Amino acid sequence: MNKLDSHVEAYQRNSIYDFDNEILLNWYPERIIKLTDDPGNKSLLELGVGHGFSTNVFSSTFNRHLVLDGSKEIIDNFNSNFPDCKAEIIETYFETFESDEKFDVIVLGFILEHVDDPCEILSKYRNFLTPNGKMYLAVPNAEVLNRRLGHLAGLLDDLETLSSHDDLLGHQRYYTVKTICDDIEKSGYKTEKIEGIYLKPLTTRQMTSLNLGKDIIDALCEVGIDYPELSCGILTEVTIS
Repeated sequence: MNKLDSHVEAYQRNSIYDFDNEILLNWYPERIIKLTDDPGNKSLLELGVGHGFSTNVFSSTFNRHLVLDGSKEIIDNFNSNFPDCKAEIIETYFETFESDEKFDVIVLGFILEHVDDPCEILSKYRNFLTPNGKMYLAVPNAEVLNRRLGHLAGLLDDLETLSSHDDLLGHQRYYTVKTICDDIEKSGYKTEKIEGIYLKPLTTRQMTSLNLGKDIIDALCEVGIDYPELSCGILTEVTIS
């Protein structure tokens, strides 16, 4: 079996963490669309299908949308959940993909925590970005507020400790604002913008028990824009330096 196929269970929407995923994965693509001038006339290369939320959102906005994923099982799962999606999806490993095409926008949404060598991937995909193009990176934040509180309360030994759910997803690392900026610089990019994705103050189980309305969830996402060091995810906009 393809090693990546073994993680498909984590993408089939049967976990308590789907609460967080639906917030993060619906918020950040809409935010990228807002930050992109005239996306209807731009081309997008997206790395990873994952849960499929971002791919489905992007496909209705960008003029050209190509998606890469190394797992046939995850692609099949996506096609089953989003049969009307217009994106072109290619089954390929990120490390081996080759093309002469260049893209106005490249998105790595919660990808770098999965790969063996993040800087290798970042450096490679410079070749597929137009000279004035922008790349957007979304990564999980080790220093999110709820993990900071858990650490201080003695419930979490180390902010960068991976959970069993992280293992199920194939995560290899968390990021901080500093470490993602370091990888961006080492890979030959310049950070143009850095934002937070979803200011999450409590554990997932505590958040779901509160039955918060969409207005409150949306407010936590809006507030998080200005606090990347405290938010659940970190979103960066980068250009070739």
